Amino acid sequence: MTIELACHAGIGPAVQGTALVADDNFSARYDLDRIRGVFSRPQHRLYGQSYCDVILVLNTAKGGVATAWMLHEMASRDMAPRAILLNSANTIMAQGAALAGMAMCDRFVDGDVTTLIRTGDEVRVDPAAGLVIITSR
Repeated sequence: MTIELACHAGIGPAVQGTALVADDNFSARYDLDRIRGVFSRPQHRLYGQSYCDVILVLNTAKGGVATAWMLHEMASRDMAPRAILLNSANTIMAQGAALAGMAMCDRFVDGDVTTLIRTGDEVRVDPAAGLVIITSR
């Protein structure tokens, strides 16, 4: 069984991977240890978990201009998520995803993406089509 989720047309390449989900916000600058590849802010719901090579699903983007170059730097070292899915992104997150060549989508038609997708779901992301497909649970 597959579940299709429509969203606003996104940025970056089509990708597939395993979801890592939390009802929390996201800042590349304040939430991550970019050297070790894990969430490092103790208050974050994903604290201690690796964000590398996953489909990262969170509530909203936070932070400023540093996010753009940080996502690019993480991608250049193969220490980045495959995609970022958010309920709402900001222009800085969109700029960062574009600079990093990373898939990113937001504004899901069916509701809160942090409840629609579960950690461990296999997910295919097609930003150009504005479509995220849960391929297995």
